[in-house]
Amino acid sequence: MGNTLTITDAEFDKQVLQAEGPVLVDFWAEWCGPCRMLGPVVEEIAEEHSDVLTVGKMDIDSQQAKPADFGVQSIPTLILFKDGQEAERLVGFMPKERIMAKLKPHLATATA
Repeated sequence: MGNTLTITDAEFDKQVLQAEGPVLVDFWAEWCGPCRMLGPVVEEIAEEHSDVLTVGKMDIDSQQAKPADFGVQSIPTLILFKDGQEAERLVGFMPKERIMAKLKPHLATATA
């Protein structure tokens, strides 16, 4: 988890909702197979787009309040927050190309 933040319920508002620029949050759990498959993909996205995107991971087993607040019912769930609001939600494992196709429109305005 070199380029990703570990996000907690206590720090969520500061790290995500009040952040400068878009923040992608990976809601996951250790026991979730698809989450473990998605982990390296999320790491790649964090590394390749660190100039325009903050990426964090939130373990739903140890941090339960914010996932519940945002209606995370299946994992893995990726939610892109922009200006403190949910801008995009992706549920389940998907390849990096598909994730980036959904994220790019939101990142383009961040670099303008």
